[in-house]
Amino acid sequence: MRYTIPIEKSPKSVSHPSRLKRTSSMKVQVGVLGLLFLILYSPIFPMLVYDWSYDPNYSHGFLIPVVSGYLIWRQREKLVLQKVSPSNWGLAITVLGLILYLVANIAAELYTMRVSMLIVLSGIVLAIFGKNIFKILLFPIAYLLFMIPIPYIIYNLIAFPLKMFVTAQAETLLHGMGIPVLREGNILHMSTGPLEVVDACSGMRSIISLLALSAVFGYLTFKTNWKRILLFISAIPIAILTNLFRVTFTGILANSYGQQVAEGFLHEFSGMLVFGIALICLLGVRGLLSWTKPQETFL
Repeated sequence: MRYTIPIEKSPKSVSHPSRLKRTSSMKVQVGVLGLLFLILYSPIFPMLVYDWSYDPNYSHGFLIPVVSGYLIWRQREKLVLQKVSPSNWGLAITVLGLILYLVANIAAELYTMRVSMLIVLSGIVLAIFGKNIFKILLFPIAYLLFMIPIPYIIYNLIAFPLKMFVTAQAETLLHGMGIPVLREGNILHMSTGPLEVVDACSGMRSIISLLALSAVFGYLTFKTNWKRILLFISAIPIAILTNLFRVTFTGILANSYGQQVAEGFLHEFSGMLVFGIALICLLGVRGLLSWTKPQETFL
């Protein structure tokens, strides 16, 4: 007589019905809410792309979603290990974001409408996946703020004083070098003609780009928040000082070779050169912060 011995399957090879049902239900929730999110904010996306295409201050906007996606992809293994525990706080945050969107839409306040998109997205993530996964995705979601142009009324409130500061300091430096110059507002009158310090030389464009760069660089480089914050803040004085160098150097060239050096290709090239110098300075700050405790860096 032949006996057959039943072979018990390993628990790992058996998919629990309730787990499969829960996973399937979650996929449906994510799909439905994702679709509703895209429909609700569909008018926002073309306007964002337009701003990125035509506003030189936000040409980096195309890269921000890509970087955010990369940051999420880097955490994929950690995300899989997290326990999914839906939170009612996510529903509250989602409702808050929707109210902001409604009010901003009525008031035609574009910036708040765009920011509400990130608030609703955060609420959905927290509501479906819970606080553990939300904590991991918080920075990649918050990083998307850098793709949203700030209102020009706020932009000008910052850019105008910066422009006047850079102009005044450039005048002082040029005087110190023995170059005759007379400042009138944001215009430097030189022997070869007037040199206007425009918004691009105020440092705002560099500040916005460097802040976006330093934020992700600090996030990837350091484990401690105080180092990340210091690197992030350092982008502001670096941007201002490098633009001051740009204006001063342009004044020196204008004094020697005429006003045309401040226009066209040379002006654009100087902008790229100054941003390169600012990036090197940012790397220098990163090096100093890493030098304190090198073991804390992981990039």
